[in-house]
Amino acid sequence: MFAIPVFIVFLALEIIAIHVLHHDQFDVGGGGAQAVRGYDFADTRTSLTMGVGYAVVNLFWRLVVLVVYAGLYELTPLRLSPYDWWTWVLLFFADDLAYYGFHRASHRIRFFWAGHIVHHSSTHYNFSTALRQKWTPMLTMPFWMPLALIGIPPWMIFLALAWSLIYQFFLHTEKIAKMPAWFEAVFNTPSHHRVHHGSDADYLDVNYAGILIIWDRMFGSFVPETHRPTYGLTKNIETYNPFRVAFGEFVNMGRDVRRSPGLRAKLGHVFGPPGWQPAGVRLDPAQPDPEQLSPVRRS
Repeated sequence: MFAIPVFIVFLALEIIAIHVLHHDQFDVGGGGAQAVRGYDFADTRTSLTMGVGYAVVNLFWRLVVLVVYAGLYELTPLRLSPYDWWTWVLLFFADDLAYYGFHRASHRIRFFWAGHIVHHSSTHYNFSTALRQKWTPMLTMPFWMPLALIGIPPWMIFLALAWSLIYQFFLHTEKIAKMPAWFEAVFNTPSHHRVHHGSDADYLDVNYAGILIIWDRMFGSFVPETHRPTYGLTKNIETYNPFRVAFGEFVNMGRDVRRSPGLRAKLGHVFGPPGWQPAGVRLDPAQPDPEQLSPVRRS
């Protein structure tokens, strides 16, 4: 919450840089310089609305999370002291690995994707895109439970969630082409995260990192930026209505479950990858053929 003024300042600076000072060239070393797409009023308004909704929902939901994590912390016999430096090192890596697991699951399992799709629903890529957050944060809670169970105090877990969110805000820009090579090798950067937001076939479902890109390199989900991404979804939602943005994929998932015969097919539409269909069946002919897409990030 205290970081919100910082977000607003940097958002304003980016708008000034692109639309007032016309520093609007984008070049990642392939295909030559191109114009930065910049900000669109309707798109930015929707992103900011989603950010405000996310903050309001979290005012209440984080109380539930606090109770759950505190309960788990009281149940475990393990205790890690905040006065030991190595506890903070462990927290940093454990939190970032938890984020990687959550983020990967959010692209691999439709139930989680129904919430995460919000963040990928913009066809623009700027600081306002970072604020386009889901209104269903309850989907994230299980992934950080192990941190409480190994004895990390809940307030430290909350702090780690905050610093990760703040770091990732600054990834959402085309104004930074590449960081120094050593930094690109270890940390998530705007270049790496632009790839993650791309709907191009060679960019689908990669670069899940929060702060450290090493997890993607370790688990085979890393792809470098070689050309400018096409931002958005493989089939964009074509709406600026925040409620449709927030809950539209849950409605689509429910419709597919309702139409599908048999328990296996119904479960597949909830726990299978986005775009999953029973063999030989396509409920919506207008949708792209899942067999022609990556197993994840379809809408």
